[in-house]
Amino acid sequence: MAEARRLVAALALLAAWPVAAAAETVPPGAVAVVGDGIPRPLTDRPGDPARGRAIVVDRQKGLCLLCHTGPFPEQRFPGTLAPDLAGAGSRWNEAQLRLRLVDGRLLNPDSIMPAYYRIDGFVRVARAFAGRPILEAQDVEDVVAFLATLREEPVKKESP
Repeated sequence: MAEARRLVAALALLAAWPVAAAAETVPPGAVAVVGDGIPRPLTDRPGDPARGRAIVVDRQKGLCLLCHTGPFPEQRFPGTLAPDLAGAGSRWNEAQLRLRLVDGRLLNPDSIMPAYYRIDGFVRVARAFAGRPILEAQDVEDVVAFLATLREEPVKKESP
């Protein structure tokens, strides 16, 4: 009988536990571009730089290091097709970084960078990815938060 009362009490506590509200997100296609940036975050939850870094170095999810190099000494064989991410937070503000991630082709139609938060206008999309962005809104905000922390410019290597 005492166990039953404890179980009922525990269930009552769980029922009264405050449930975290789902983060509000801006859906792909409803993002407001102002000038050369997207000033409003895509979610109401701040970006997490540590999660953002993990996405950037993840060669399955972010794929950033296929084209970019940066301050990632533990990563081997970064790409050299795109700008070095070192100093990204000094070169671009958060709104500018956000637009480059959401759809950089709005700035440079010839860019090879994928549109990480766009779902329309693609010609051939794998069935598993149809109707969904490469990164979720919170992922974009996490990457923006991380890139904004990168303030040191890349070290220029002198050629022999």
